[in-house]
Amino acid sequence: MSQAPGAQPSPPSVYHERQRLELCAVHALNNVLQQQLFSQEAADEICKRLAPDSRLNPHRSLLGTGNYDVNVIMAALQGLGLAAVWWDRRRPLSQLALPQVLGLILNLPSPVSLGLLSLPLRRRHWVALRQVDGIYYNLDSKLRAPEALGDEDGVRAFLATALAQGLCEVLLVVTKEVEEKGCWLRTD
Repeated sequence: MSQAPGAQPSPPSVYHERQRLELCAVHALNNVLQQQLFSQEAADEICKRLAPDSRLNPHRSLLGTGNYDVNVIMAALQGLGLAAVWWDRRRPLSQLALPQVLGLILNLPSPVSLGLLSLPLRRRHWVALRQVDGIYYNLDSKLRAPEALGDEDGVRAFLATALAQGLCEVLLVVTKEVEEKGCWLRTD
């Protein structure tokens, strides 16, 4: 499979795109799907469909460098017959039925810096988590390579830490069938 510009082949069986511009939503989509299915142009087209009469599109950066919102991610997944389900942070993570979930996309606060100078601003950053060959990986596009999280306990620990920081949102990427049946949630 060909790699997108900035994609890293390590570990060999895990697809991982590296950060470019403000395209973390595109990278998170491709990383969670484990192949290059979306580009900046495709995301911009989704933005136009979501706000066809808007001069300044509310779903992306005014500068045209990306910074896409959740509506773009949800529409992109819907176009593939998939769904994004918001995880209610009040639920215990033990209720998350990970075997029913294709992957996760997190929206995290991200510090802003100019060189070595850290600014008192916070931006948002999209990050993908995905299981590949029985191991969960953090596929954050800001990482040099995928970070192994381990098994279900490892990914739950990672999620617990992210959610405890307060400003984290979690989307579950599931099939339409899983969404309709609600089987991404354990009730036992």
